[in-house]
This record gives sequence, C-alpha cells and structure tokens, in this order.
Amino acid sequence: MSLTLHYHPLSSFCHKALIALYENEVPFTPHLVDLGDAAQRASFRRMWPIGKFPVLRDEGRGVTVAESTIIIEYLQHHYPGSQELVPTQADAALATRRLDRLFDLYVHLPMQKIVGDRLRPEEGHDPHGVEEARHTMRTALDLLESELEGPTWANGHGFSLADCAAAPALFYANKVMPLADHNPRLAAYLERLMRRPSYARALAEARPYFHLFPA
Repeated sequence: MSLTLHYHPLSSFCHKALIALYENEVPFTPHLVDLGDAAQRASFRRMWPIGKFPVLRDEGRGVTVAESTIIIEYLQHHYPGSQELVPTQADAALATRRLDRLFDLYVHLPMQKIVGDRLRPEEGHDPHGVEEARHTMRTALDLLESELEGPTWANGHGFSLADCAAAPALFYANKVMPLADHNPRLAAYLERLMRRPSYARALAEARPYFHLFPA
C-alpha cells in the first residue's frame, strides 16, 4: 500500500487527518508510533525531525507529508474522493481555510497547552500560561459560536477541511472547558461531528487510550 500514516490514536491532530482519510475511503496503512519508546521516537524523528504527529509517507511518490492541514490538502490533490474537503471555488476555499486556522491555532493549540500543563510535575506548572490559553480559547469559541449559526457544517456548504479541524479541537476542548456552559451551538455542532461516521470511527479507535487523557 502506497500510503502510511505515522500516528497515535489518542492524538487530536491525528484525528483530523484520519477523518479526511476515512471520509474518502483512501487506502492507507496505519503505523502507531509510541513516542515513549526511545527506538520508535528516534526512528520517527529521522523521518520528521520536528517529531510531531501526524506524518503521512507516500512511498509511491517518494514524499513525506507532515502537518494535518497539509496532509488533507495533499490527499485532495493526489488521492481525491467523492468528498471535496477543500472547495475548488476560491472564496469558499478561503473561508474553509480561515476556519481551519481558527480551530487549529485558537482552540486546538490552547487546549493542548492546558492539557500539557496537567501532565507536568507540580513545580513545573505554568498558571499564567494556562490562564492565557483559556482566554484565547474562550475568545475563539465565542467568535465561532456567533459565526456558526444555521449551517450543518462549518463553511456553510458541505463537510470540509474546517470540520476535520473542528472535530478533535472541540472534542478535547469540551473536556477542559465544557461547551454547553457558554456555547450551545458549538455543543450541538460537536454532537453532529461525533455522529459523522468518519469521526465516530476515529473516536472508536481512540477509546482504548482515553484513560491516558489527564482529567
């Protein structure tokens, strides 16, 4: 099989790439990497020195693709399916990419800051950084709450890159800042995302690892 996804089932950014692969039924080999294992970590870093998930290796084309957004764009160009995840119409494509960035940079990454702080030893906690991350998340969630009125999916058209980004960002954000308390539209949107077969499959595969998520 030409495509191999190097990933971990619990990784939120891996969920984003998996949704795209499952949406268009792209054949690939999943390769689970345990970064806690020194040999696996070293092997992974030889392929991608940054050492972050996910990474897609396309042996058929001799290409290594990192970063979830770029992976999804790559799949659309070289392994297209019935679901157009990035619209071909220019304005719709820009709107989709804008939402992708909003979810990744201002929901997803601050959420990871909060969760990562929970994993630190007590003397290494960063309360100021966590408070900053919470403020960024709250601002972004409130903005998205106001923008996502009405449409089933984020860009107002079909299921897209923006929804691939939204699903894991909101799923994990909901665990650190429950959406129903302030963002009922986003809470309802997350429910729709979790019922989408592509994300339901990624969540089912992650379930055996959920006990590792810090409460």
